[in-house]
Amino acid sequence: MNSLVLLIVSIAVLVVGYIFYGGWLCRQWGVGENKEETPAHSMEDGVDYVPAKAPVLMGHHFSSIAGAGPITGPINAALFGWLPVTLWILVGGIFFGGVHDFGALFASIRHKGQSVGEIISANMSRRAKRLFLIFAYLTLLLVVAAFASIVASTFGVKLDEAGAVDYAASASNASVAMVSLLFILIAIVFGFCVYRRNAPMSVASVVGVLAIVLIMAVGMNWHPIYLTNNQWMIIVGIYIAIASVTPVWILLQPRDYLSSFLLYAMLIIAVIGVVGAHPAIDAELFPAFAGFAVTNESTGVTSYLFPVLFTTVACGAISGFHSLVSSGTTSKQLDKETDAKPIAYGGMLLECVLAVLTLCAIAYARKIGTTAGATDIFAGGIAGMVAAIPGLQGAQNVLYTLLVLTYSAFCLTSLDTATRLARFMFQEFWLEPGQTVKDVDSGWKKTLVNPYVSTAITVVIGIALGMTGYAKIWGLFGAANQLLAGLGLLAVATWLGNIGRNNKMFLFPMAFMMVVTICSLILTVKDQIGLIGAGGADWGPYAQTVLAVLLIVLAVILVIEGIQTLMGKNTKNA
Repeated sequence: MNSLVLLIVSIAVLVVGYIFYGGWLCRQWGVGENKEETPAHSMEDGVDYVPAKAPVLMGHHFSSIAGAGPITGPINAALFGWLPVTLWILVGGIFFGGVHDFGALFASIRHKGQSVGEIISANMSRRAKRLFLIFAYLTLLLVVAAFASIVASTFGVKLDEAGAVDYAASASNASVAMVSLLFILIAIVFGFCVYRRNAPMSVASVVGVLAIVLIMAVGMNWHPIYLTNNQWMIIVGIYIAIASVTPVWILLQPRDYLSSFLLYAMLIIAVIGVVGAHPAIDAELFPAFAGFAVTNESTGVTSYLFPVLFTTVACGAISGFHSLVSSGTTSKQLDKETDAKPIAYGGMLLECVLAVLTLCAIAYARKIGTTAGATDIFAGGIAGMVAAIPGLQGAQNVLYTLLVLTYSAFCLTSLDTATRLARFMFQEFWLEPGQTVKDVDSGWKKTLVNPYVSTAITVVIGIALGMTGYAKIWGLFGAANQLLAGLGLLAVATWLGNIGRNNKMFLFPMAFMMVVTICSLILTVKDQIGLIGAGGADWGPYAQTVLAVLLIVLAVILVIEGIQTLMGKNTKNA
């Protein structure tokens, strides 16, 4: 198989899916039929509810949902071969992930821009809402811990054998850190100029892109800040605490919009590499199908295509985190209802393109022996393909640095979005059905729903977990994330059923993701009990076992309530 053929076929399938299936979803749900203002207008508060132009909101949404997921997922799932991963990306993106993201956004704007938890509360029960919000909040804390740790590691210094800073080896990280700091500064300036000085978006965008090029040049040649990982963790914690409560127009919207240009540039560079080099996928190095059960020769661990493929490739096919973004930040900024399809459904399918490009990068990285890690595989594979084009041989090092920087920018974008989402989850947990934060005017609940208090609690726990032992339970994230996806599908299905709209497109994806999740969690319990039985286990296997059992119970309870709602036997607000 030639990588260019794989890319062309995949893009063609995704375009057809967007036009025909996405259009059909709009007609079935009545997207655009509601002539009322979206929550961004009707509830505008200048902080969280702020209308955004479609390109700006697309930048925020795409940067937030993409993160590192569509890169690391296919890389980790590549052991099964490129064919099953590609099929899951295409089928999952069109019929699972796109429906999930689009549905969550559409349902949220019809529920005052509130989260999936409030949709569950309004259409299932208050108990189901609280169970969901506890689970979603804990999952987001894990995301904050993991992404803060990833960002800090890409910024932090490397030490030599004596424990001293190795400045030569740390220069690349210091450069990425410097560019990232300057990026935040130009985002603030961009937001101020566009939203407070009414600068034309076209002019501001051109100047913004030029500023990105400038700060990259500055950062690569001047990077005086050399700090340890823990020092960066504290700085990142301070940053996300501020980012979570500042008005979205001054930081979140402009930074994510400008970040999207890095993302688009990365996609263009990757496409140029595939088109220009069009390397064949070596069947020995990267087979089409490696089997339903694959054993890692170095660890002896056997992975099974079902359910591992469907929990590993998440962001490139379907990811529960997306429903939190759609219903958490994107819905509060949507200018008009018809923008939902290109932003949510289109954003998901564009992420599928990135996942397919990652497969092409894996194939070339294996060919040239670049397999040191996810960042190295992706950046090395793409940069290597571009450098293989006649006349571009000298561009490899610059492109590699650019791609690593973009990867880091993804993580930082997803990190501050996850922090704001966790703040929303924490606040909504204390609200009664139909209540908003503004409706709580006294008592201890008023303190807990205060954005500064809820943010402080979230950041302290998340950063502390990131600096200690989050890796001990990170193995549960894949299943937990896909359980979120299944619950997001369930929430929207119950709402559509309650208002008399067609919800059948949710039923199979929901059932499939629930089965995938429960099977994955059962395997996790089996594996962790085996580790405990072997003796010498630390607290990690015990924690994973307990949490996995709790997640199974949670899934069963919510599925039962969902089925009762779909069958008309549920008593809301129980």
